[in-house]
Amino acid sequence: MEKSYKNCQSCSIPFKRDPGGGGTNEDGSKSTMYCSRCYENGTFIQPDITASQMQFFVKNKLKELGFPGFIASFFTKGIPKLERWQGRN
Repeated sequence: MEKSYKNCQSCSIPFKRDPGGGGTNEDGSKSTMYCSRCYENGTFIQPDITASQMQFFVKNKLKELGFPGFIASFFTKGIPKLERWQGRN
């Protein structure tokens, strides 16, 4: 059974902010690990993205939503420590 998380283990979005309520596993069940923007049908939507690219992407998205740069940086600094990025460069 999948461990349950409060935030996506790929991009760090809080699940309560995910419009899809979580990504989907291969069997169609809801993922408790990844959000709907990162994970669909048991695979990553952007399979080749790196942790630093994800940080850059999320930071820019937060800025587009009106977050100041220092807040966007604060919210994205932990992305490389998330489960998806463990054991990867």
